[in-house]
This record gives sequence, structure tokens and C-alpha cells, in this order.
Amino acid sequence: MSDQSLPADRRPWILLSPALVFITLLVVIPMAFILVYSFYENIDLAVDVPAFQFGNWEELLTDSYYHTAIWKTLRLSFIVTVLAAVLGYIPAYVIAMTRYRHKWLLLLLLILPFWISFIIRTLSWIHIFGNQGALNGLMNLLGLGDLPIQIMYTEFTVIVGFIHVFLPYMILNIYVSLEGIDTNLEPAARTLGATPWQAFREVTLPLSLPGLAAGSLLVFVLTGGSYVTPLILGGPSDFLFGNLVYDAVVTELNWPMGATLSFTLLFILGSVVVIYSRFMGMNQLAKAFG
Repeated sequence: MSDQSLPADRRPWILLSPALVFITLLVVIPMAFILVYSFYENIDLAVDVPAFQFGNWEELLTDSYYHTAIWKTLRLSFIVTVLAAVLGYIPAYVIAMTRYRHKWLLLLLLILPFWISFIIRTLSWIHIFGNQGALNGLMNLLGLGDLPIQIMYTEFTVIVGFIHVFLPYMILNIYVSLEGIDTNLEPAARTLGATPWQAFREVTLPLSLPGLAAGSLLVFVLTGGSYVTPLILGGPSDFLFGNLVYDAVVTELNWPMGATLSFTLLFILGSVVVIYSRFMGMNQLAKAFG
């Protein structure tokens, strides 16, 4: 059968069918099992019985402990995203606009941290912020304090750990967006009387917003779903919603409750993606990566 004989409205579905099959097998069906498992009843450690009951969902909706975790997750994700956007735009702009011949070297230095294990990079902050770490050692050496300053296991260290891990994602997204901007636009704006700041504000910044938005979405979702960084760098009160999922599944062996929390986290982060798509459009996300 030739391509001309296929109805035009069916061609996209035929071309997308392999991807749709893989998404169905690897995402939709597993998530459906998780949703079904959330209605099971846990009667003992790792002992669950099939039941169609809403006890897990009722506990989630009525227990303020989970509400606090949701709020803290959204708040911390927002803080990390804003800081990553502010801190990431400048290096992305410098890399994109530099006339250095070996720009690939700057990009290599940017992605170099990805060659090191995520856990090792997170653990490295213990040797910096710990009571016997480099920061307290430097302060003692300079005579600024005799007692170690308690920096570790606070929300501050969790935020620093998140930014350390996710900042390259933000920089890369902004860089790709800036790299696609015509380099003649800013000089043209300046020839029309705009100052360098006005040219940047009116030309470069608006055109780079797709990359900034894509990086913000990525950092927000990755932060909201993370549990390793708060587990290593945070204190007892610095847990995120991902830590509750980890505790329910690994520590308490309460898999139905873990399934309930997992599906809730999926719904929350999925809602963020839907809101992004509503106001920015997924085509803007594609432009940022393209």
C-alpha cells in the first residue's frame, strides 16, 4: 500500500504507533497497576490483601502530615527553581555569547558533573558544611569562631544540594534557547537607539523565555520527585513528599500506601506539566530542546 492511499488524518497515528505502544507498555499499564494497588489493604509488614477500600486515600486526605509534605515539596521546588533560573541565566548567556573559539570546552565543563555519581556529589556537601568540614575549618583557621556552626541537616543545605545537582539542567536549556537567537538582533536594536540593557530586555530575554521556561519546568519536576538529597542533607523536618513514598515502600513495607502516595505525587507533578502546557504550550518546550 502506497503512502498516497492512506487517509491523511491516519498517517500521524500510524507514525506514532510504535511510540504509543512503548508508552502504553512502560508507563500507562504500570501506573494503572499502581492505582489499583492503592486500593489494597495492608494488614502487616509486606502483607497486603486485595480489597476495594478507600482507607489509604482517606488517610492521605485527612492526615495533615501529608498535607504538610505536599506544601513543603511545592514550596521548596519553587525556591530551587527560582534560584536556579537566576543563577543559571548568566553562565548560559556567557557561554552562548562568548567569542571564545573553544566553546565546546565550556560546555564540557558544564556537563562534567554528570560524569560523577549523583549520590557522591550530594555526599560531598557533608565534607563542606559538616562540623568538621571545610567551611568550619576555614572559619576556625581565621579565628571567626571556636565552636562549629551547625549548617548541615537544615533546609539551607537541602536547597544548596538541589541547586548543585539541577543547575546544569537549567543552564543547558537556557543556552540552547540563546544559541538559536539571531546574533544580529541585538546590534540591530542598538543601532535603532536602544541601550545594551534595553536591547537585552526587549530582544534577547523574550526570545530566550522558552528555554528558561523549559529549564524551570524540568528543575521543578525533578526537585519535587527527589528524595535522596533531603535524605542525605536534610534533618528530620526537611522531608519532601518523595521521602514519604520511600518510607512507605522501603521502611514500613506498606506498599498500598506507597502506591497511593506515588500516584498522588504523579498527579501533582503532572498537573504542573499540564499548567505549563496550558500557558506556554508544549511546542515551546520542543523549541527549547530543538
